[in-house]
Amino acid sequence: MKVIWFLRSLLFAIGQGLTLVLFSVLGQLTRPFSFKTRYAFMHYWARFCLFWLRFTCGVKYRVHGADHIDTSQTGLILSRHESAWETLAFQQIFPRQAYVLKRELLKVPFFGWGMKLLNPIAIDRSAGRKALNQMLSEGVARLQGDDWVVVFPEGTRMPVGELGKINVGGSMLAIKAQKPVYLVAHNAGSCWPKNSFIKKPGIIDVYISKPLDVSGMKAAEVNAQIEAWFRQCL
Repeated sequence: MKVIWFLRSLLFAIGQGLTLVLFSVLGQLTRPFSFKTRYAFMHYWARFCLFWLRFTCGVKYRVHGADHIDTSQTGLILSRHESAWETLAFQQIFPRQAYVLKRELLKVPFFGWGMKLLNPIAIDRSAGRKALNQMLSEGVARLQGDDWVVVFPEGTRMPVGELGKINVGGSMLAIKAQKPVYLVAHNAGSCWPKNSFIKKPGIIDVYISKPLDVSGMKAAEVNAQIEAWFRQCL
């Protein structure tokens, strides 16, 4: 069984790698155009990866609470982080979005080139308060425009069933932006574990909360809501 998983994962990696090079190179031709156009092009790579993952490795997903998503206005997504899978899947589940991520990721060949086209909120985590202020100012600007924003409150990918520390940045952005907040939990790590080459067949369940109104709440209260939702869906 492990040999089969390895071979199927290898086939996925080949397809993912080749198309990453293709999209990241061709995507440079979209630089003169609007973010909307760049995103429209690049998000097809994510869609392909999800299809290819299902075809080669047997990884499917189902969404619980998709009807909670209000597309008439932008929203903040505060999500559990277990895998690279959610960064692909959210592009298909939610409207156009910007990710808060480590600036170093933009230096990764091909992957970083493609990510730059998606106009992420790239922060230097070692900058402390400066990085937090950048996330808040850029995050509010995106949410007041036409883009959703994705923040992983745990800050790093966590193993299945293990909850990390809920950082305060996402909650502070929610309060400052005063936009609907969607808490998202999933078990992507059960099929695509952190730092694992092997992808295991199975169904990933994604749980989306009803939009949370944070009016009058403090960051600690929002953090408590996030932790409760994550624990409920572990």
